[in-house]
Amino acid sequence: MLQTHDISPEQIENDRLYQEMGLTDQEYDMIKRILQRRPNFTETGIFSVMWSEHCSYKTSKPLLKKFPTKAPHVLQGPGEGAGIIDIGDNQAVVFKIESHNHPSAVEPYQGAATGVGGIIRDVFSMGARPIALMNSLRFGNLTSERVKYLFSEVVNGIAGYGNCVGVPTVGGEVQFDDSYEDNPLVNAMCVGLINHDEIQKGIAAGVGNSILYAGAPTGRDGIHGATFASDDLAEDSAKDRPAVQVGDPFMEKLLIEACLEVIHSDALVGMQDMGAAGLTSSASEMASKGGTGVEMDLDRVPQREQNMNAYELMLSESQERMLLVVKKGREQEIIDIFNKYGLEAVNVGQVVEEKVFRIKQHGDIQAEIPVDALAEEAPVYHMPSKEANYYKEFQNIQCNVPVVENHASVLKELLQQPTIASKEWVYDQYDSMVQTNTVVAPGSDAAVIRIKGTEKALAITTDCNSRYIYLDPETGGKIAVAEAARNLICSGARPLGLTDGLNFGNPTNPEVFWQMEKSVEGMSEACKVLDTPVISGNVSLYNQSKGKAIFPTPIVGMVGLHESVNHIASSYFQEAGDLIYVVGETKQEFGGSELQNLLNGQYTGKAPEIDLDIEKKRQTQILQAIQRGIIASAHDVSEGGLGVALAESVFNEKGLGFEVDISGDMTVALFSESQSRFLLTIKPEQREQFEEMVEDATLIGNVTSDGMMKFQSESVSIKESVEELYMLWKGAIPCLLK
Repeated sequence: MLQTHDISPEQIENDRLYQEMGLTDQEYDMIKRILQRRPNFTETGIFSVMWSEHCSYKTSKPLLKKFPTKAPHVLQGPGEGAGIIDIGDNQAVVFKIESHNHPSAVEPYQGAATGVGGIIRDVFSMGARPIALMNSLRFGNLTSERVKYLFSEVVNGIAGYGNCVGVPTVGGEVQFDDSYEDNPLVNAMCVGLINHDEIQKGIAAGVGNSILYAGAPTGRDGIHGATFASDDLAEDSAKDRPAVQVGDPFMEKLLIEACLEVIHSDALVGMQDMGAAGLTSSASEMASKGGTGVEMDLDRVPQREQNMNAYELMLSESQERMLLVVKKGREQEIIDIFNKYGLEAVNVGQVVEEKVFRIKQHGDIQAEIPVDALAEEAPVYHMPSKEANYYKEFQNIQCNVPVVENHASVLKELLQQPTIASKEWVYDQYDSMVQTNTVVAPGSDAAVIRIKGTEKALAITTDCNSRYIYLDPETGGKIAVAEAARNLICSGARPLGLTDGLNFGNPTNPEVFWQMEKSVEGMSEACKVLDTPVISGNVSLYNQSKGKAIFPTPIVGMVGLHESVNHIASSYFQEAGDLIYVVGETKQEFGGSELQNLLNGQYTGKAPEIDLDIEKKRQTQILQAIQRGIIASAHDVSEGGLGVALAESVFNEKGLGFEVDISGDMTVALFSESQSRFLLTIKPEQREQFEEMVEDATLIGNVTSDGMMKFQSESVSIKESVEELYMLWKGAIPCLLK
């Protein structure tokens, strides 16, 4: 155990112990000015976590201001546990995405599991019932034993927690690339439902009101987790194991039910989960938002281990804990509700008028800090930005068509690339049907959840092609938002808004900061044009190891609304005889493509172009056609191009096939990754009506009943068995894991 009381403020300064906690010399001097004295060990620790990138967004804040966050249907934008969007009838959808990257690199099972637990708490702390989980994962290539281990254990952790807590995991995405070899990305998203009159805020208001601690006791797990997440991943990452928390999904299930009962009591003033920086962040942020102060007595905090000192109690990130502010004199009503679920709830302090964060233990004051200094006055850095050298080179590379000798064998190889191949091995481990509202399960463009007692449903997707963003951050940022919206449109839903998980390398590197800046600008532009405001999000920086950053990976989690379940469209071909159309122009665009990766093992050149006005027009027209019942199936054309999209459209065990005529170059037609393209099928009798409604649509063939894929051009003819290609696609990941 750390004997912090033996370390004097003088020693902290003289030995620069604050640097080991992640504070710079300048930040330490700022703290001395704020306190007008040297901080003690506990106070230094409190500042270090609250001023870490993970809690304060000190380098990313200037960029986050660029996002459009307001719209008439946005009830709560960034700044609370999760964002909230109105979906009519006094109902709203609550959602957010969070990363748990560093913990998952060190302890993949618990890292991923506690990522899921934390994001669920963010949603029910708003008063919402969690109804769905999604995830977005990135790993190195499945060729090394370590990557296979990380991948298997992360998926186990997500499944282990999600399945036990009783919230369905309905989808997500996994991509594989060398840049994530040492630093995997684990982003978890949770979606909840709420009535407008039940929305809670994390606020400590009302002087004299009590602060209640509810849930699991505090242990020594996760101490300095926020600081650990705000630094490069160490070569010897085993030493960071204590910074990884341990989760208990059964306790979380009880906590959800207790908190959702508590919100109906007018004794509740505010509620927030103890996430990064634990008791410190939840209490100080609630006080800062309430314009008040807090005083807490750590002797009352439930403790899992003996002789925990103030530093450990304030910085622990033990899971399944909530902090509530309750009206004075009515504490027992709330405590009784938690007790009913077998959970501990304890009065640990009160709201005070003086805007101070005061912590006592054993009768002594262990920390006394102006409350706004922690939450509001953290330093903000405008980092130097420099256009990456490689970008200039890539922009000057001509867009040549790769040489493909055998198109059929290349299509087979593409379908076995882990990023394209079936993710059934992953989602088979998830319970996607618990709560019995899942209409479209994992494996489609978007998952769909029915809203009980209404005609409505919600479509959910996570998306990001980091290769495009690496080649051209601004264009790639636009594509990430557009592709997420495209997935929702293909399911028949109107996109409402998004949550972002911004995963980048070290922001002190001017080229990494440039990637951040440009991708945020591209995403913001797309959000404005496509009417998808950013309502919540998370920033995860320092994702690098051995001096090498991951590809810039700003994940987009997007939610859309089906006004009626009758509008839900399938991404699979439906019946023989249906006509097959491609909407959009296919150009010679192979930069960042799966074909480029397959042939060259690297990414160079320009990312595909995107015109957001054309994207918006196509999405609007296709959504209207789906809602009028004119479109039988809809699938977006993405990784691997049209060849892969066509194959995926018949991988539904209906025994269907297709015949398509290819005009122009077969390589371009099948494998280019040009943007804003859709693969649609319609009934022959709807042809005239469809062509009037949807512009830029080209008839390329029809669905057949013979279970064969037939591609015909002037010079090339391909005929392949759907069953054979389906087995290659389905078996690729299990085969690599063996």
